[in-house]
Amino acid sequence: MAGRLIVISNRIPSEAAPSGGLVYALHETLRKIGGIWIGSHPETTETPSESLSEYGDQGKYTRLSFSLSPEDYKNFYLGFSNSVLWPVCHRRGDLVELDRGFERGYSAVNARLARQVMKVARPDDMIWVHDYHFFPLATELRKLGFAGKIGFFLHIPFPALGDMGALPREANLAHWLADYDLVGLQTRADVARCLEMFRAETDSEFLMNGTIKCGSRAVALRSFPIGIDVETFVQAAQGGSAQDRLADDMAGDIVIGVDRLDYSKGLPNRFRAFGRYLETRDERERRVSMVQIAPPSREEVAAYRELRYELEELVGRVNGEHGEIDWTPLRYIHRNLDRDLLARLYRRARVGIVTPFADGMNLVAKEYVAAQDPEDPGVLILSHMAGAAEDLTDAIQVNPYDIEDMSEALKTALALPLEERKRRHASCMAQVRATDVNRWSQNFVEALQACLPTLVTKPAAREWTDA
Repeated sequence: MAGRLIVISNRIPSEAAPSGGLVYALHETLRKIGGIWIGSHPETTETPSESLSEYGDQGKYTRLSFSLSPEDYKNFYLGFSNSVLWPVCHRRGDLVELDRGFERGYSAVNARLARQVMKVARPDDMIWVHDYHFFPLATELRKLGFAGKIGFFLHIPFPALGDMGALPREANLAHWLADYDLVGLQTRADVARCLEMFRAETDSEFLMNGTIKCGSRAVALRSFPIGIDVETFVQAAQGGSAQDRLADDMAGDIVIGVDRLDYSKGLPNRFRAFGRYLETRDERERRVSMVQIAPPSREEVAAYRELRYELEELVGRVNGEHGEIDWTPLRYIHRNLDRDLLARLYRRARVGIVTPFADGMNLVAKEYVAAQDPEDPGVLILSHMAGAAEDLTDAIQVNPYDIEDMSEALKTALALPLEERKRRHASCMAQVRATDVNRWSQNFVEALQACLPTLVTKPAAREWTDA
């Protein structure tokens, strides 16, 4: 590519060589081809600078940070991003909190970031924007005259058309996305929902070359299912010491869940389903313990605090009704664990359970599959509403709203014979390898490079108002 690749995300890694998932893939892409990674500084400042600052290691590529004020953090991040866009995208319009200050803060941060990017961007640079925090960033960059290629990737589910009614009318996703050259989404279902949104726009037109014209620009839509760094995770899962200690400490079969503490993950229903399984199991069967790791997330938001209280009450109830002096059926860990330890926990677990109400992809599902011993693999129980369910069709798929369905799936998974477990694992593992995160990043960059320039007029300014 002639110019540089500029990656923009909400957060930026400080370590010289990041490990794991998306951060690792972007790091490797920039390390190979050079460029700039722009993300927010982890600490707020009372008066954000109008310029980007060097941050962290500056080895193979440049890392630049933008700063947020406490007010920005409240309105842009906690407010519009996570109290409006996040629930809308996860089909929880009932949790949306509308506040004009949120809208103004979101608009102001995106406009300021665009000005900052323009100070370092060259005309032939290619910009890759990540996630819902920056839906309008391309619009702001186009206003300032950037004519180069801009791509966008949404890591969470694309909202259904009906849910978009909860957004303020100034939040016009169709026109925001049309200012990108390429929009990448996780699944084919996400692409279908995005197409439905454009069909509902009176000024949208589906062009013969497969792009969609909306307003004054045309955009290409594609599905890019994200994955994990497969080989690194396989190696981590094969480590011995922590796995052996866990095997000594926990008798019987283990069911493992690993999720951020978020209402989209379906954790209360998962706990209820496990409790229902314990009620119906034959007492002569081996003891089964569920280990749920749920690191804290956005605890400043009321819905997350209420979720934590609900889970703690459910844990107490399940253990109180089914526990024994020498057996705690449900182990709940509300903190982060080391990634290598998680890999070995996955390998030890007979069942991995991933039951979100809505998820862009869910990499835990892929991590669990990758961690298994192919000669004696565990079984994945997967919500059909997770993005990963499109390809991991040999997981035991469940309805996360159906307690009985999940309880029966636990019973089925724990009883599956070895040959069936091996067949299911081999099928899922082939899909996990096919969507390796390194291939994902390479595919997106190549697709953005291949985008044809759109001969369009300068986009009209679409200002946010208090009306």
